[in-house]
Amino acid sequence: MGTPEFAVPSLDILVKNGYNVVAVITSTDKYGGRGGKKLLESPVKRYAVEHDIPVLQPKNLKSPGFIEELSSYKADLQMVVAFRMLPEVVWNMPPQGTYNLHGSLLPKYRGAAPINWAIINGDQVTGVTTFKLKHEIDTGDLILQKEVEILDSDDAGNVHDKMMVIGAEAVLETIQLIESGKLEMKPQDAALVSKAPKIFHEDCEINFENKGVDIINFIRGLSPYPAAWMTIDDREMKIFKAQWQPFNHNISCGKIFTDNKTQLSIFCNDGIISVEDIKVQGKKRMDIKSYLNGNTILLK
Repeated sequence: MGTPEFAVPSLDILVKNGYNVVAVITSTDKYGGRGGKKLLESPVKRYAVEHDIPVLQPKNLKSPGFIEELSSYKADLQMVVAFRMLPEVVWNMPPQGTYNLHGSLLPKYRGAAPINWAIINGDQVTGVTTFKLKHEIDTGDLILQKEVEILDSDDAGNVHDKMMVIGAEAVLETIQLIESGKLEMKPQDAALVSKAPKIFHEDCEINFENKGVDIINFIRGLSPYPAAWMTIDDREMKIFKAQWQPFNHNISCGKIFTDNKTQLSIFCNDGIISVEDIKVQGKKRMDIKSYLNGNTILLK
């Protein structure tokens, strides 16, 4: 059970290791692209179709028709990677249980955006966890964990890609443990729980009253998606990459400086943030020099 690109390596590693994936459950097709006229299939569906694996795309996970069809496959177990929250009638169906791959070292960062929050909070290590599903989301007993280093140069996109590969290895090892009968699980430590709630557009506005290191981590943690942003010349500018130069000053935080040639900088609590990679409303993503080559920022 999975939808985005993140879930494809986990499916692929099972297929390549000879496991009988009897079906794939993924999101329904949606229209998108320019003009919203192109039918978009999930990456997991595209992989399944290419490998002749039956695909189920239920709108309602509780519908009797879907439940009947799912049960007809008589799966021994279910593996969930980046999918929707499941009703009990679904996750409790297979005799060996349902297992989930989560993008953090649980019980840290339970929730929808664990990769983003780990970088925003300045963590140097995160990881992946497999666990057995139960009622409360991301609370099941732990099976195995693999660490992923967060480099200073990493953003959410880089960490996502590293996790995607290591997560697939964790999925394979988890199913091998179940198959061998050597599976051992341990409960999560409630004292170590932290949250990683879904991030909305309004949460992504940069606060230049903060310290430079925190602003840079905020930008990294939201790049490339959903992307940190600021308003400039009454237009929203998404910022994907920036640098911080620390120094003491008495200039108002948020004040903008630009030579309208190569540099766009904003004063923060303890220095200046120099913008490097942006996307302004109505324009494509580009480096700041390219943007300033064709646009003038009017300072107020």
